[in-house]
Amino acid sequence: MKKEVRLYNMIFPIWLLWLFPMTWIVVLPANFLLDSAVVLITMKCLKLTEIKQKTRSIIFKTWLLGFAADFIGTFFMFSANLIDDRLSTETAFGKWWYYNINAVTYSPFDNIYSISWAAICVVITAIFIYRFNYKLCFKKLEIEDALKKKLALSLAIFTAPYVFFLPTSWFY
Repeated sequence: MKKEVRLYNMIFPIWLLWLFPMTWIVVLPANFLLDSAVVLITMKCLKLTEIKQKTRSIIFKTWLLGFAADFIGTFFMFSANLIDDRLSTETAFGKWWYYNINAVTYSPFDNIYSISWAAICVVITAIFIYRFNYKLCFKKLEIEDALKKKLALSLAIFTAPYVFFLPTSWFY
């Protein structure tokens, strides 16, 4: 039995950006503004001095590596489809995978397995956001190490790709 390929098996938002390139005009500045706001607010809450100068020194790298982390998370999210393509829907496990895990890209709220998969992918992305910021972006930032960790954690929590939970079925 040959599986049919459907558009809803493609992951949001990466494929949305590919299919509708004009979306980048909104996504790029929106992510930059979100990253900037999180950095500025967190630095203010941490009572740092020279906030604007410190933000300017890290924001571009933070923004770019945030996209890199999102792409890594998207790969893990999309890997459900890659694994599904290798499984036969004629086996019990193949059917289970198709209807429970592969459903994550169509509607993650269909079952506990697909919502768990989406949650794991959001957490993986948040971990990469934290690590990229703490290890790379804030390397030359002249603040205490504990404050760097708090700033990186703030970015990881507030900029994680919660859009992974949006069902692609809403967009077609």
